[in-house]
Amino acid sequence: MTDIVMPRLSDSMEEGTILTWMKQVGEEVAVGEEIVEIETDKANMAYESDLAGTLTEILAPEGATLAIGEPIARVGDASETVAQGEGEAPAGEDVASFSEPDSPPPRSNSAAASETPAASESHERVKASPVAKRLAREEGIDLSTIEGSGPGGRIVKKDVKAAASAFTPQAAPVAAAAPASASPETAKGQVTVRELNKLQQVVARRMSESKATAPHFYLQAEIDMSRAVAARGAIKAAAKEGEVVPSFNDMVVKACAIALAEHPKANGAYRDGQFELYSRINVGVAVAAEGALVVPTIFDADRKGLRQIAADTRAVAAKVREGTVTPPELSGGTFTVSNLGMFGIDAFAAVINTPQAGILAVGAIVEKPAVRGGEIVAAHLMNVTLACDHRILYGAEGAEFLARVRALLEEPVSLAL
Repeated sequence: MTDIVMPRLSDSMEEGTILTWMKQVGEEVAVGEEIVEIETDKANMAYESDLAGTLTEILAPEGATLAIGEPIARVGDASETVAQGEGEAPAGEDVASFSEPDSPPPRSNSAAASETPAASESHERVKASPVAKRLAREEGIDLSTIEGSGPGGRIVKKDVKAAASAFTPQAAPVAAAAPASASPETAKGQVTVRELNKLQQVVARRMSESKATAPHFYLQAEIDMSRAVAARGAIKAAAKEGEVVPSFNDMVVKACAIALAEHPKANGAYRDGQFELYSRINVGVAVAAEGALVVPTIFDADRKGLRQIAADTRAVAAKVREGTVTPPELSGGTFTVSNLGMFGIDAFAAVINTPQAGILAVGAIVEKPAVRGGEIVAAHLMNVTLACDHRILYGAEGAEFLARVRALLEEPVSLAL
């Protein structure tokens, strides 16, 4: 038998949690076939087997957290299959630590539907994304009752959410109205404690480390986006049906990419007393995921046109929200753009995504009066704030980089499609 070990699914991953086994003991496994969903420090990801054979033993039950390299299952011949529950627990782990509290029986969209062994088996084999399976398990919804809207009829997160919102539970008995485990009242009211998932833990740790170790300083600028607004309007009017129209954030990403090529230290990092300068310009775009923040990467943004940047950004942002983003799509960033303008935020200061040299925080575009040539005119203004790591990006260098970004956005003809 050959061990399948906890894989390294991201560059910063140290351990992973088993969420769902997609294969059961005794089933055949092919190379490249998804066998288990793992919660990492960046996202929930399905692991594809690099071995072929029969899944003879599962060593790490769902809910178990193991370090990288620890065995999680074994693959071999069918004759070597170990009955579930007979195998030993992973080294250093207590079997009791893997036990889970009793969960309510799955609910169905049909009041007459009931869970049977056949239904349970179809639930395991239904085509669904890992995040959809997890959400269905949390909501107690039978996936076999849901029609998928994804590619090839695959069930995605929005399908499960729609099913959950459509489900109407029967009235509960009056005796069950009061929760048994209500927390005691304090001066702050009832206290609810929520454990952080892996991604939230890593965000908390890395942001704390960034503020503690990277000496931040901030540069602010106001950018006249009037010509950018007009240019985007012209692009939108000329776009064919179904053609991607770049957003203002796509313009910011492209402007940053061009400026990064001209200011190498802004596209670098301070690490172990040395400057690291990168030949590729990979701009990370902060995306709000469910309960956390994820930064997928737009690779070689300086070599791509606006439409390609727009298409890439939409694709990876959708994957983040569906929980299907892959480790390579979250790695390799050399600079980050964080935009809260869509929430009506005028300006803010972001925390550097270390070890990167800087991060650009982008606010909303607001129409305001501005003085041009001694006259007051209406202008579309946008505030940006560049956070710099003072160990590599000094004041004058950061100011020159930000001035170049502003010049590119104020004359957007240089942002080729």
